[in-house]
Amino acid sequence: MTLGEYGMFREILNNLMKWKNKSSRKPLIITGVRQCGKTYIVEKFGKSNFTNYVYINFEANKNYGAIFDFDFDVTRIIHELEGVVKKKIIPGETLVFFDEVQECPSALTSLKYFCENLRSLHLICAGSLLGIALKSDNISFPVGKVNRMKLYPMNFKEFVIANERKDLIDIFENWPMSRPIPKVYYTPLEKLLKDYYIVGGMPEVVNTWLETRSYAEVEEVQREILDDYADDFSKHAPFVEIPKIRWIWESIPVQLAKENNKFVFSHVKKGKRSAELENALQWLEEVGLISAIHLVEKPENPLSGQADKTYFKVYMSDIGLLRAKSNLSYRTIIEEDSLYIKYKGALAENYVLNELKTLGKCPYFWRSGNSAEIDFLFEDGGEIIPIEVKSADNTQAKSYRQFCKKYNPKVGFKLSRKNLGENLCENTKTLSIPLYLTWNINSCLRKLIPTNGD
Repeated sequence: MTLGEYGMFREILNNLMKWKNKSSRKPLIITGVRQCGKTYIVEKFGKSNFTNYVYINFEANKNYGAIFDFDFDVTRIIHELEGVVKKKIIPGETLVFFDEVQECPSALTSLKYFCENLRSLHLICAGSLLGIALKSDNISFPVGKVNRMKLYPMNFKEFVIANERKDLIDIFENWPMSRPIPKVYYTPLEKLLKDYYIVGGMPEVVNTWLETRSYAEVEEVQREILDDYADDFSKHAPFVEIPKIRWIWESIPVQLAKENNKFVFSHVKKGKRSAELENALQWLEEVGLISAIHLVEKPENPLSGQADKTYFKVYMSDIGLLRAKSNLSYRTIIEEDSLYIKYKGALAENYVLNELKTLGKCPYFWRSGNSAEIDFLFEDGGEIIPIEVKSADNTQAKSYRQFCKKYNPKVGFKLSRKNLGENLCENTKTLSIPLYLTWNINSCLRKLIPTNGD
């Protein structure tokens, strides 16, 4: 079994189809961490939905750049590209894909002119380090002239489907929240979640797992990816930031495993202060390797306006890579031995964060001094939704109760290994859901807070 056979489903395909059919469509930029499947998914989308698919890789062939350096006449550019790739480019029938587009700044600039003068052409751009390029002063970015999407590593829902258990997804689409989940469903889902903690969502790693069912071979591929990321530091980061980036990168598993997992710059390298390391941290975030989640002390809309940019936690983009980087053996997760106690909270939090981000949420966290903390907050339909994450089946959460009593949110979630259940905490309608159903939070929200159209 391989991703080509069963793992083709990525939720971004639905968004790509919507983009394809929009009358107001603009050139599309897709960002995402290296090796999360951008090239693969655009190729599948292009070959499945267009008469022609034209692939231009600016890193593999530096000569393409000369076509864009002369001027931004899109008719000329298309004519010359046709000559190079030996294919006709027909608006409405052809998908053109500019890959590793950060290697050709003038190609990025040209998107403005494709938007203004040839919007009928379906044009997608992507690149491993595009997040960095878009922040560069050397690139004239076409503000307002592009659509944007972000691709993440495969989430748990996609992982389950890749493992030929789409039935375990379908059954919960309309599951009544008052009905406990029977063993016939929760046993395989708990096993799949453990596998996901070990394997993660990097497509190459998932493919290795599907082909071999070998944890050892999975770890070998994960190590290769981690080595590739380390090589990227040397090749693409500013020279002065390289050692700082390495220090931060190496410190992340240790910082997450702390009981108070606030990111502390002095724990990165003794004697180093935030001012010396902030640029390096930002570089890692812009390439998609990490996510920094900021503190909100007053949970009021908009949460972004209440965020404390100096107080944050840092998570990795893929839980499988976090496990491998933490040198946490797959046996430790399977057997849940004593070492797992140190890391299981961090793994559960990192997993939930990544799931929320694939759902389009922008999470923050709340802390009241040293006495209480809510793992995640996000906005939905004008409401602030608190989420408490527990790695076991104990959902007794004093912090959650304190938050509900003080701020009176309408709804909230407790994510744990406990079965499905609904109750009141203070006046907050609270749904306890198993960690393996985090992907279904949007559906749960619609049931808890029906929209006008429901």
